[in-house]
Amino acid sequence: MEVIREAAEMRRIVELARARGKTVGLVPTMGFFHRGHLELMRRAARECDEVVVTLFVNPTQFAPGEDLADYPRDFESDRSRAESAGVSYLFAPGPGEMYPEEFATTVEVEGLSSVMCGKERPGHFKGVATVVAKLFNIVPAQVAYFGQKDAQQLAIIRAMARDLDFGVEIRAVPTQREDDGLAMSSRNIYLEPDEREAATALFRSLAKARGLIESGERNASVIREAIGEVISAEPLVNLEYVSICGNIYLEPLSELSGEVLIALAAHVGKARLIDNMVFEMELEA
Repeated sequence: MEVIREAAEMRRIVELARARGKTVGLVPTMGFFHRGHLELMRRAARECDEVVVTLFVNPTQFAPGEDLADYPRDFESDRSRAESAGVSYLFAPGPGEMYPEEFATTVEVEGLSSVMCGKERPGHFKGVATVVAKLFNIVPAQVAYFGQKDAQQLAIIRAMARDLDFGVEIRAVPTQREDDGLAMSSRNIYLEPDEREAATALFRSLAKARGLIESGERNASVIREAIGEVISAEPLVNLEYVSICGNIYLEPLSELSGEVLIALAAHVGKARLIDNMVFEMELEA
């Protein structure tokens, strides 16, 4: 595996690979790799000839007061893990390479960016869309891999790739979980032992929703109330939102039908955690 620091060199390598008929897979990350990241890499390695993982803690997606300075980093561990997962190239630029002094352009997907997490983190998804757009140009891969855990981000990137004709296929990879159901996240490192135990309420609330749906419940208010009951039983978990919506356009639903996303965010100690499940419902005739 080769580490690349310069955007021009990364683009040259990918363009040459594509000219030789190879399929290139892209895995954008902010590093501090866990099993969820590695699953993205391994799937890309299975499905593509060459895999490029990007490692860049993007400052533009952090609001003032968020954890940019404290965001966990371990480059040597990340490099070793990426290589063991079958990655061909690790693109790890510095902030100046991605955002030179004259940088003045942003990308925003309207509508999708202002709901759910976008309400609590204004400007966050503009930062995400901008850096991913740059990465799609620097690494002109045929396929890009993103985790289902970040469901709103996934919807935004799919819309951006479609609207701006990037010509890259977006593939979602299922959320990787700990044995007790907690969704894997780099920010789980912030949790104290009692907070770590309490944080399983997110998954347990979604499991409660799944049980209701499997028993025939279709009323979104009933499901939202059941989720709230599970969360409220954990005093260390402060629920931010529960969204029951369409999985493509994130439109709120009162009755479940079609492809449904149930997503939630909560604060547990220093950590802001998100989780979700997607359900395929039969459309009414």
